Amino acid sequence: MPAPALPALQVSPALPRRVDLLVVGLAESGLRGVPEAVEKAYVKRFGMGTAEMATSVGARTAAGSRRTLPATGDGPQLMVIGLGDGEPGTEDLRRAAGSAVRQAGTAGAEGRSLAVSLSFGTTSVDELEAVAEGALIGSYRYAPISGKDAPTPSVDTVTVLHPRSTRGAGSTDVTSVAPVVARAVVTAREWVNVPPNLLYPESFADEVQTLVKDAKVTVEVLDGPALTKGGYGGILAVGGGSSRPPRLVRLSYRPRGAKQHLALVGKGITFDSGGLNLKPGDSMYTMKCDMAGAAAVLAATHAIARLGLAVNVTAYAAMAENLPSDTAYRPSDVLTMYGGTTVENGNTDAEGRLVMADALARAGEDKPDLVVDVATLTGACIVALGDRTSGLMATDDETADRILDAAEAAGEDFWQLPIPKETRGKLDSKVADLRSTGGDRYGGALVAAAFLREFVPAGTPWAHLDIAGPAYYDGKPYGYVSPGGTGVAVRTLIALARSLTTRS
Repeated sequence: MPAPALPALQVSPALPRRVDLLVVGLAESGLRGVPEAVEKAYVKRFGMGTAEMATSVGARTAAGSRRTLPATGDGPQLMVIGLGDGEPGTEDLRRAAGSAVRQAGTAGAEGRSLAVSLSFGTTSVDELEAVAEGALIGSYRYAPISGKDAPTPSVDTVTVLHPRSTRGAGSTDVTSVAPVVARAVVTAREWVNVPPNLLYPESFADEVQTLVKDAKVTVEVLDGPALTKGGYGGILAVGGGSSRPPRLVRLSYRPRGAKQHLALVGKGITFDSGGLNLKPGDSMYTMKCDMAGAAAVLAATHAIARLGLAVNVTAYAAMAENLPSDTAYRPSDVLTMYGGTTVENGNTDAEGRLVMADALARAGEDKPDLVVDVATLTGACIVALGDRTSGLMATDDETADRILDAAEAAGEDFWQLPIPKETRGKLDSKVADLRSTGGDRYGGALVAAAFLREFVPAGTPWAHLDIAGPAYYDGKPYGYVSPGGTGVAVRTLIALARSLTTRS
């Protein structure tokens, strides 16, 4: 199930020979990036410049708004897209580029592929990279499963106009970096969007092995017997109700010269029915997205290796299908997790923390400098932060700030939440070392984080990313986001790895 092809990316100081659509940005300060030759063509043809023409057709600065100007006859079609209020930042540019390419892609229904150029007046490599990433990510459309021929890409080439070198301070070329980052996001999106009868623990593990063949990454896959031998009681319990056994996938990337070791852990519930604590039918429909955390850490690890970043990375993806049957685990069961900790299960629909606990305990044995886990863990986090902001909880503020800095660089929204000291008391059990859930519904996201923290070695910096809200989007498209999986956290993890390459 390979992800759809991305457009070819080019960077040029001038319009290329082939360009079907030229996109320029509109900020409060005016139109940005209109090439001089295009401006002259509009004055010659219509007796007015592009700014006056844009005003006459109702172009607005509102983010994502667009207007198409009349063509001059001998040049490309011109689209004006809003960059938002105030001076646009890198994320504004990223979203505008994604929106432009996504909307331009509607021409694909006519069976015609387009060459799109974007000219937003970028002046820095960071801005250039944001535009390139947004354009490539925005081109993604999930192809429905059909017996008919698959449609060809509607945008086959993206050219970003930029006057300066495409290399950043670290001598990284945007035309090499942006496609790798975009491919990782699109890969995570595609995995989330695949129906659960086609993506289940075994097939998901196979997908991962295929993905990393082109990178210097070693893969280890633990199947049912190996999980039993290793004592992974959480993963085995959650996957025990399904005829399709669970898996634990471990990726290892060890480049020369790396001084920092980053461990990534992802929740990979390929479908969550709630188990014996069955979810309502309407709540179950989108639960193919419950493996978005695993998708994020696996795709990000592959990208980190492809980029050759000098940081050691070990990634764990705990994969299981949570279904009710005569072999399913029960509320009140006592499970022995990896490493020996016993857990009284409070609710079979709180399964994610159980598979994550096993993976976190195993990751701790690798003695990483930093552990980051990513999971669609709690509905409580959606209640608290909505569907576009992910929750962040950590062992300390320094670790939280490191993640927040990476998220800001990547253009993703995270908000730090606390793990109050008294929260741990809610996990006390009379029959085991601890309970998997609290005794009430208050602070559910915080209780889940407190549970996970019990499986992180003392003294190891750790951050928990609850992406339950932003992982899957079912509304109208915006920016580079289309309905379905979003690939959230992938860019943040890559940015985090980048930042760790600068640490001694």
